[in-house]
Amino acid sequence: MTLATPNAAAQIEQLLRQRFQPLHLAVRDDSHAHVGHHSAGGKGHFHVTVVSTSFEGLRPLQRHRLVNDALSPLFDTIIHALAIETLTPREFKK
Repeated sequence: MTLATPNAAAQIEQLLRQRFQPLHLAVRDDSHAHVGHHSAGGKGHFHVTVVSTSFEGLRPLQRHRLVNDALSPLFDTIIHALAIETLTPREFKK
């Protein structure tokens, strides 16, 4: 298995910035920890933390669905697994 392409995290970041205009965004490529995960098919494992006013008033599942929807074009080509942390600015502590 090959690791995700070097620009995969950048593509994820671009889509999340466009959709949520986050106050804080972190995209971590965890693919190196999953080398040998044959069912991944060369796609990567990522963790995203998104802090945005877009999540105010929403339950965690609703927030995660929004992130999954924003990244849906990448699930066929880049993303095999995605861990999501979504916060409002009030919930975020640096």
